[in-house]
Amino acid sequence: MIVAQNLTKRFGRIVAVDGMEFDIPRGHVVGFLGPNGAGKSTTIRMITGFLPPTAGRAMVGGHDVVRQWRQARRLIGYLPESAPLYTEMRVRDYLAFRGRLFGMRGTARRSAIDRVVGHCKLAEVRRRPIGQLSKGFRQRVGLAAALLHDPPVLILDEPTVGLDPAQIREVRALIRELAGSHTILLSTHILPEVELTCDRVVLIARGRIRGQGTIKELQQSAAGATQYVVETDAPRAEAALTALPMVQRVDARRLDSRWYRITITPRADDIDLREQISRSLADGQSVTRELHRLTPSLEHLFVKMVADAETADAPAAARNGSALRPAPEGADAGAPGQEGTTP
Repeated sequence: MIVAQNLTKRFGRIVAVDGMEFDIPRGHVVGFLGPNGAGKSTTIRMITGFLPPTAGRAMVGGHDVVRQWRQARRLIGYLPESAPLYTEMRVRDYLAFRGRLFGMRGTARRSAIDRVVGHCKLAEVRRRPIGQLSKGFRQRVGLAAALLHDPPVLILDEPTVGLDPAQIREVRALIRELAGSHTILLSTHILPEVELTCDRVVLIARGRIRGQGTIKELQQSAAGATQYVVETDAPRAEAALTALPMVQRVDARRLDSRWYRITITPRADDIDLREQISRSLADGQSVTRELHRLTPSLEHLFVKMVADAETADAPAAARNGSALRPAPEGADAGAPGQEGTTP
């Protein structure tokens, strides 16, 4: 439903997005994860047609977003990070106005408004001016407007910004409810958001994709990140564990006069060593009170990705000045020839 092919955006000598390649299947929820300034919002603005790409192309539902922009936009519900709302309008009037923009009339429009007001928990404020609402309610009005024409594709840029914990849970539940009947691209830098709502992840840093797949696939690709932790009173545990053929490194630390805490790094991540470790320590005299396997968390992958991106791009940036340094998120408004393009 969403395809990016060599998607690139330059502002002068600054490369904000550099050769993005990904595709999102129908009905999937995909997290677009990266630090601030990684190029997430710029990529989203190209996919939604707000910015033309410098090179490459984006397609939504098989339609090129530049050449077939009208067909592509009808398939998209878009919630920018800062939802563009008419603050002097009442919530229901604003939603009615948005419905007219999509050609909705009469009973169909009223039914759609009632549906999104219920979904987004806006019934108590539907007659109030948007300017009198809290930021959390304004965000929900923006989400309701994105859902109004029941688009098959939802693109949400930081959808829980400004919401309180209860509202965040409601938005996450709504996203999961919409999954399957909608294809969702969720841009965020909040790790729990991705872990709790997304089927797949696209990791982005400094304008480039650094990894993509399910969280489990990304964990498996993080070679050398899996470790085992043992707490035992076996005095010769370190030597016994070092002798195991699939063990690369053993680090032992004494906790007190009896117990040792041992961290074991395997030679490969695709073999579970817990049974071998347990047998090597089962001498009938010592006690093992803890044995668990540590796999890399999404936070670990995120931090490693950002560090690797900085290291990999530093030599090129040094040679070319700022040419390879991505523009900060939201920098589009100040780019040459792009004044006022930030929604």
